[in-house]
Amino acid sequence: MSFTRETHVSELAASAPATIKVFQRYGIDFCCGGHRPLTEACEAQQVDVDRLMRELEASLAEMPDERNWQGAPLQDLVMEIQHRFHQPLREELPRLAFMVDKVVRVHGHRHPEMLSGVQREFRALCDELLPHMTKEDEVLFPAIVALERGEPSPMGAWPWIEGPIEVMEDDHDRAGAALANLRALTSGYQWPADACATFQGLFYGLSVLERDMHVHIHLENNILFPRAAALAQQRT
Repeated sequence: MSFTRETHVSELAASAPATIKVFQRYGIDFCCGGHRPLTEACEAQQVDVDRLMRELEASLAEMPDERNWQGAPLQDLVMEIQHRFHQPLREELPRLAFMVDKVVRVHGHRHPEMLSGVQREFRALCDELLPHMTKEDEVLFPAIVALERGEPSPMGAWPWIEGPIEVMEDDHDRAGAALANLRALTSGYQWPADACATFQGLFYGLSVLERDMHVHIHLENNILFPRAAALAQQRT
């Protein structure tokens, strides 16, 4: 695909998934904060726009490592999100929560400000994500699948679905803010010199969580939700 410096980050990530790894490399938000031109995103991250453009073009020439979900059935995308992200998160969040509490208990006196902040932000993230995923799995996602199948709406005209979508996007904004705070508190997940193996494992786990959450939110905010909302408008 062709793109310019004024192409929005989220648009490029949605149309060409191979570019996501480039945005991740430079810390450029392609999910919640992706609705801005490449030039603006580069300026915010102090990235040379010409260099970024070259790397994006190179990524497009490579074999994509992720399916392009723009034209895939919505049901397939829903299943991808549930199996790739929701199910693993329900296992990973309690594991990381245990590690957070252990590291705070053992190392909190040496790094009080950082670790108390990590504990606070991680708990806020868990409190956001767990009920959020339940609402999606039990209400919004089944509605999207029914919408695509042409089934009648259970709650009046299909555009009602735009309300729950907006609520989920607000949840994503709060989750994104918690992730950004965790990154700031940990200086990019750089553990201190006296960190034990659990401490190091925690920071590594949080960095992987952040990486996966960005892709997770991108697939919903930039692909699944806009396509579902557009389809709902057609079914009025």
